[in-house]
Amino acid sequence: MVYGPSSVVIHMTKPLPHSFYNRPTLTVARELIGARLVRILDGVKLAGYITETEAYIGETDLACHAKAGLTKRTAPMYGPPGHAYVYFTYGNHWMLNAVTEKEGFPAAVLIRAIQPVEGVDVMLERRQGRDTFGPGKICQAMGITKSENNVDLTEAGSPLRIEAGIFVPDSSVTIGARVGLNSTPEPWLSKPWRFLVKNHVIASRSSLHRTQDGVAKQSQNNQVIASSGESSFS
Repeated sequence: MVYGPSSVVIHMTKPLPHSFYNRPTLTVARELIGARLVRILDGVKLAGYITETEAYIGETDLACHAKAGLTKRTAPMYGPPGHAYVYFTYGNHWMLNAVTEKEGFPAAVLIRAIQPVEGVDVMLERRQGRDTFGPGKICQAMGITKSENNVDLTEAGSPLRIEAGIFVPDSSVTIGARVGLNSTPEPWLSKPWRFLVKNHVIASRSSLHRTQDGVAKQSQNNQVIASSGESSFS
């Protein structure tokens, strides 16, 4: 049993399967809240609970890259669900998305923020002590670049994957309009397709304790994170 810097139990679990992503994008975006984003960087495991997501759905969504149709850049969005779509923006930042829905239909969930729980010191160093509350910040903290574009997030041995994590109740999640869309017209500008955990904190140090099977559970005042290392999706 291994503990991270915040006394969160580090446990082994299977990545979420393709079937998790092969569903409506809004459903996936909501249910990715609380999941564990895992990155193996130079042999070191980095992980954090996802605390903010945004959904981008199809060629008719004028905030979505797919509005341009199938191009070299957008090709991963048209591919199998459960793969990464990583792109460069503003001449400075990489952004990580998880591809959703059936192959051939372009949709994805942008991972906007995480609460680091493993490899925290490494991420802090890479961020020069700053937070991971922003899509570009996540990629900088975890060393996610073009090399991770189109990586299969469902493979257990993948250097970038998403695992089952903590169940987050609706009462803890705010739903609102996507951000940073600049000149995107209505109704797409105001679509309530963003999911956010208040203050980006899902699990506090005091709410976690050890279990014999090595899986972290919350205290009796909170909901159980997981009863085993298995995903609830198959």
